[in-house]
Amino acid sequence: MFWSLLKVLLFVAAIAALTWGASLLLETGGGIRLAAGGYEMTLGPLQAVIGLLILMLGIWLLMRLIGLIVATLRFFNGDETAISRYFDRDRQRKGYQALSDGFLALASGEARLALLRAQRAEKYLERPELTTLLVAQAAEAAGDSARASEAFKKLLANESTRFVGIRGLLHQKLAEGDTDTALKLAEKAFALKPKHGETQDILLKLQSDSADWKGARATLGAKLKTGALPKDVFRRRDAVLALQEARGIMDETATVEAREAAIEANRKSPDLIPAAVMAARSLIAKGDKKGATRVVKKAWEGIPHPDLAAVFAEIEPEETPYARLKRFKPLVAQHPNHDEIRLLQAEMLIAAEDFPAARRALGDLVERHPTQRALAVMAAIERGEGSDDAVVRGWLAKALVAPRGPQWCCDKCQAIHAEWHPICSNCGGFDTLSWREPQEDTSQSTRGAQLLPLIVQPPVKEPAKPATADEDDIIDLAAVARSAD
Repeated sequence: MFWSLLKVLLFVAAIAALTWGASLLLETGGGIRLAAGGYEMTLGPLQAVIGLLILMLGIWLLMRLIGLIVATLRFFNGDETAISRYFDRDRQRKGYQALSDGFLALASGEARLALLRAQRAEKYLERPELTTLLVAQAAEAAGDSARASEAFKKLLANESTRFVGIRGLLHQKLAEGDTDTALKLAEKAFALKPKHGETQDILLKLQSDSADWKGARATLGAKLKTGALPKDVFRRRDAVLALQEARGIMDETATVEAREAAIEANRKSPDLIPAAVMAARSLIAKGDKKGATRVVKKAWEGIPHPDLAAVFAEIEPEETPYARLKRFKPLVAQHPNHDEIRLLQAEMLIAAEDFPAARRALGDLVERHPTQRALAVMAAIERGEGSDDAVVRGWLAKALVAPRGPQWCCDKCQAIHAEWHPICSNCGGFDTLSWREPQEDTSQSTRGAQLLPLIVQPPVKEPAKPATADEDDIIDLAAVARSAD
């Protein structure tokens, strides 16, 4: 404290002396006359300036000498580092100045200059947690990945900078496409800082890409605990991961655990169509037809979907077309005006060979919303009613160039997928596929043989028989279609 006050006083005294000397030169004009101890000396302006500079140099040397004396006294008083700190003071000042210039250059986008300043700071300072970090970031910005990797590895040695080093190496491996190493680094980073949001997202994506669904569910739970996900979003995404985990088990062996996992995925998110389909098939395999029916009806409340209709048909695979019409009646009643319902009714009536009722059920769909499936159904109706081949071929020709209708589309990049997946294969988005009409339908059909799905072709078909009083409500399905119109 005393030494700092003394330096301030000396600085003020030097400024005052300079001011006094300048005013004196202005007043005398010809020079400065100095008289002391019987001696007299006259200095010209140039000589006065040189003398003033020598005086300032003497004052600076005096201050340095006083500082050295103070450091020596502290050393003899027990401060073992007092003299070394005195001589290192200039090095630290230069080092911190270089460090500051390096960070400013990095923020300005001057990567090469930042790297030079970082190397200079590294030379003067013994603070690797600062200088090595600047070297790594500057080298990375300059495109010197080898130098950046070396610097990040140095950061691993220090506990306080280990996470930064792992994170830097992780981003490098991601940029190189080395996902296996990146996954291991992400796991280590997550272990160090489980609440770090960026690490959670990277680890979740890498685990999903590598089909580590169990690990991904644990990471998703960590995101919920940190408040990074709303509960409803967590339940939906956890159901997606549980579904994929169940699919993996199913691929290996259809065990009881697999069935329970599929049912659990459906319980977490009943509107997730793939989960409902898998859960229903699991229940069918167990012989629980009522449970499978309940699962399909619950999912059908959200949106009618062909896959749900197909699995609902699998519950009774050997029923007659008229029996199938009757069993599907509760599903038809939930969304009577939906396009999928009209197509479903028409397909089942075609299977029952009631072509006029199928035409009525289809209504104006081929004019209002002509899709490949609707036009193919219309061609089947024309064929069943005995129309000319030219008429049938005309409807099929229209079907070839018509849009496919609703498909699994990515809400992020608009890519179209033939089947549902938890991750978009085009942009890598997680849980971004939804069943809807694509924005621009330019894709070719991949379901040419599936335009009339399983529900219109039961494996066992009984001979046609006259309708009885018990089947009046079945035949009246055409009236339901007319009322829907």
